[in-house]
Amino acid sequence: MRRALIYLMLTLASLVMVLPLLYMLSLSLQTEAETLAAEAVIVPESPQWGNYAELFARAPFGDFIVNSFVVAGAITVAHLLFDPLVGYVFAKFDFPLRNTLFVALLATLMVPFFVRMIPLYVLMAHLGWINTYQGLITPFLMDAFGIFLMRQFIQPIPDDLINAARIDGASEFTIYRRIILPQTRPALAVLGLFTFVFQWNEFLWPLVATTTPEMRTIPVGLTLFNQEYFTLWHLTAAGSVILFVPTAVLFIVSQRYFVRGITLTGLR
Repeated sequence: MRRALIYLMLTLASLVMVLPLLYMLSLSLQTEAETLAAEAVIVPESPQWGNYAELFARAPFGDFIVNSFVVAGAITVAHLLFDPLVGYVFAKFDFPLRNTLFVALLATLMVPFFVRMIPLYVLMAHLGWINTYQGLITPFLMDAFGIFLMRQFIQPIPDDLINAARIDGASEFTIYRRIILPQTRPALAVLGLFTFVFQWNEFLWPLVATTTPEMRTIPVGLTLFNQEYFTLWHLTAAGSVILFVPTAVLFIVSQRYFVRGITLTGLR
């Protein structure tokens, strides 16, 4: 009975989480009249698959998708390159003010992005990078959370293993590439997934740093269908479905490493 009760509670919780997604899919297949009806339409009378084609006809949605993949993908790759490297330095190298610098790095997590946004925008404007890929990508090439995560994961790796490699003549980069990185794959999966999902759904900075529709990402591009005097809910929902699919696929593909990374990070 206890196990049956647990499964029942988990099933109910899963339904609560899945129902909004199912309704979003339903909304994306409804006519505009059905979305504005007095009573919510759960199952469309005649699914309008043409809403997805209309989405691309009314806005440069193909550009939105490309921009989102370029920005989120480039930032994710940068985090996977730089965050483990900096985390390795903080975890295994002894240098003056190491702890002070690490605390200062963690302190940046307490500074809201709204505080940094204006000086960041001014800097990008002086560089002439507004409405460009480098303006969307460069400010987020590294992240204090990613460095902290990788440092915590690398720290328990035995120093004797690293010292033995040094005695054998391995360079520091060889040690990092052949000893450290292979043991941090679960953490890299967690870092990559978190980074991609966050940047894929990022709204504020792309809204501020872009001036033309062709450079918008999907979250910002969806505002074209949601204005002050009208809202095209069926097209907004169709765009939201497209926004949701890549992150769902990425999570399914990396689920094994993601769960393992969370577990090992907690144990360590």
